[in-house]
This record gives sequence, C-alpha cells and structure tokens, in this order.
Amino acid sequence: MEEYQFYALLSRMRYITRWGLMRNTFSENIQEHSHQVAVLAHALALIRRDILGLPAEPDRCATAALFHDASEILTGDLPTPIKYYNPEIKQAYKQVERVSADKLLAMLPEQLRDSYAPLVHEDDESVLDIVKAADKLSAHIKCIEELKAGNLEFESAAAQTRKALDAMRLPELDWFMEHCLPPFGKNLDELE
Repeated sequence: MEEYQFYALLSRMRYITRWGLMRNTFSENIQEHSHQVAVLAHALALIRRDILGLPAEPDRCATAALFHDASEILTGDLPTPIKYYNPEIKQAYKQVERVSADKLLAMLPEQLRDSYAPLVHEDDESVLDIVKAADKLSAHIKCIEELKAGNLEFESAAAQTRKALDAMRLPELDWFMEHCLPPFGKNLDELE
C-alpha cells in the first residue's frame, strides 16, 4: 500500500512560528495565520462580489489562502527583512518556495496534484490579489493586536503594513479597512 505524506506534513504548520525576530505578547504559527488569511480572503472576495458588484470567487479565495504558506513547512518562515532585502534574494527565495511546493505536490496521489498545484504554487491570477491583500491584512491585524497589548515592538511594522495595504488600492480592501478594521483595536467589552 502506498502512503502519501502531504496531509501529515500540512498538519505540522502549527510548529512553524511567525514573527521570529520580534518580541511577541502571543506567538502565532503559520497554521493559525493561514486560517486567518482564509477568513479574510473569503471576506474580501465577498465584499468584491456582493457589495461592490465585481466578479470574485470567495470559496476559491479562501481555499487558496489556506495553502498560501504551505511551502514554509519545508523552508520555515524567513524573516521579511531578509526575504525582501534585495531583488536577487527575493527571486532566489521564490525559487526555493517553488521547489518546496513541487516537493509537497509530489507527496500527493498523482490524481490530486493538478487540483492542489494552483493552491500550493499561488499562481491562480483570479485570486492572487485577494490572497496577497488578506495576507498583508493579517500581518497588520497582528500588529494592531500587539500594540493593543502594549507591545511597542510592533509600532514600525504596523506603519509599514498599513502603508503597504494603502498602496494596494483594492476597493474591497479599502472597504474592509474602513468598516471592519477599527474593531480589531477594541477590547471585548467595546465589541459588545
């Protein structure tokens, strides 16, 4: 009987911690992050489709978001200052991610590989902008939550992520940031 390791490896996403160079008030792993990105991508796609009246596939966006960091199971989470230090490193890291994604896909039955390939490789253009926006939004929410806990370590990261979000110029993202982002800075009593 042949065994396929893909799903067992995916379950190890919970062991890969994000924000490794930062002092955190609470840790975050890529499994938790991927769930939040999926929820946010689904929301952004719904806003695009149902509020703005533009074409979007919310379920497809959510699914792609679940797998957007899957290659990090094999590579780990490289800190952003290194990952984007210069174009050569960024390009080399993209190649490492592609090799990792190919290795993961090879751990599936051949009949399932074509279904997972656009998710693991993040190359579905119809959802890529939404998943990228949700990924950056998740990072910004982490910064807001850390600042709310009094952790000033995340002050510059909050400013950088907000600037990146504003630069995306996605109407659904702008709508979310105006209507849904402010409550993330509130405590539980204020939310009720």
